[in-house]
Amino acid sequence: MQKISKFITIILFTLAISVNGQTRNPNIVFIMADDLGIGDLGAYGQTKIKTPNIDKLAQQGAKFTQFYAGTSVCAPSRASLMTGKHTGHTYVRGNKEIEPEGQEPLADSIRTFAMDLQQNGYVTGAFGKWGLGMVGTSGDPNLKGFDTFYGYNCQRQSHRYYPTHLWHNDKRVILAGNNLADKVHYAPTLIQEQTLKFIDDNKQKPFFLFVPTVLPHAELAGPDDEYFKMYENAFVETPHKGQDYGPNATIGGYASVDKPRATYAAMITRMDAYVGQIIEKLDELGLRENTIILFTSDNGAHREGGADPDFFNSTAGFKGVKRSLYEGGVRTPLIVNWKNKIAPNQDIKHVGAFWDVYNTILELANLTPSTQNDGISFLPTLVKNTKQKKHKYLYWEFHEDGGRQAVLSKSWKLIKQKVGSPKDSYYELYNIDKDPFEQNNLATSNPKKVKQLAMLIEEAHIESEIYPLLAK
Repeated sequence: MQKISKFITIILFTLAISVNGQTRNPNIVFIMADDLGIGDLGAYGQTKIKTPNIDKLAQQGAKFTQFYAGTSVCAPSRASLMTGKHTGHTYVRGNKEIEPEGQEPLADSIRTFAMDLQQNGYVTGAFGKWGLGMVGTSGDPNLKGFDTFYGYNCQRQSHRYYPTHLWHNDKRVILAGNNLADKVHYAPTLIQEQTLKFIDDNKQKPFFLFVPTVLPHAELAGPDDEYFKMYENAFVETPHKGQDYGPNATIGGYASVDKPRATYAAMITRMDAYVGQIIEKLDELGLRENTIILFTSDNGAHREGGADPDFFNSTAGFKGVKRSLYEGGVRTPLIVNWKNKIAPNQDIKHVGAFWDVYNTILELANLTPSTQNDGISFLPTLVKNTKQKKHKYLYWEFHEDGGRQAVLSKSWKLIKQKVGSPKDSYYELYNIDKDPFEQNNLATSNPKKVKQLAMLIEEAHIESEIYPLLAK
């Protein structure tokens, strides 16, 4: 183990860039889409929506074909990412709202990998949607490793693309003219401006840029601009009736949309253009060769607000969508690009998950995680110079719709449905290698495998007082 660790340290030293005679750790850019299906990108088979910049990242780098989100819904998946723990161990395990604004905050004792980076010389910034603790709470992004935060703190607020306000650290930024009746400022545009400014402001220092963009999460909305016009007349449309801006509008509603398919496609192409602008900025400042870029999504495709994942094949054929623990709910894209460091045109079959990001990013920065977690660094797979460790199993849980648990061990996946009601609960068993679309439930014909994997589910779950899952 010591030999492997020493060898990776040598690799990392050779990957770092020398600046003014000193070795500088790589910049890290982590971009996470919101409710983007794995099949929504050209690199993963999309044919109706244009994503040229993200596709190019994949062509010039590594594309993971079996990578998983923390779970199938927003807040717990993000908690898994930031803390390196699967949802049987994470502090935040569900979308628990706190009035008047925000979600259940990460506790004081919880560390994120951003905190480790920040405390070891990195300038850190997050731009987009947080959802892990309101300003002034223990989960405030400024207390969880970020020097700068700009965007939506609350995921309920982020349902609206023309919100009344955003947050810049602890300052509430009122968006004049946005009042849930009138639409003046499109929030993603404002957030993108601050994202690019962060790169400009910190070009002389190693930085960690976290971009949890709200695109393409519902509501389906955007300006009538070049991105919308690309698709305005491209598809047969059925208008979606939602809760419109006006006197009866609420924060968490989704507006009506006349052309939901065109709007959804435009939102994804807009997101792709924003990724292109980040890459262009890095190139312009001469930072690209010392910057690793990672792109993913927080969970599977959604159906809210008029979204139509069946039409776009947003799940790439996988069963299920957001909130399910089928592959379509949790399997997510992961693209990793590092110019002249990571070989191009790689389709990586290594099985990984959000809780691996913690250890991978810290290893890239030549750091050791400050707390124990469930992750395994996938850096050896990227640099192809040391043996890659593998998980014994991956585990997920979901705390709505009666509760769900799932475990994936080698090729076998067991899903337990209606966990909170023992008399109604049941198992589904799939061989993911032979049946990746989960069409053939083998639970009845293979009780021995069900029992074996059910023991792993029991092993993985530690009950939470804040998010109880099991029946008392």
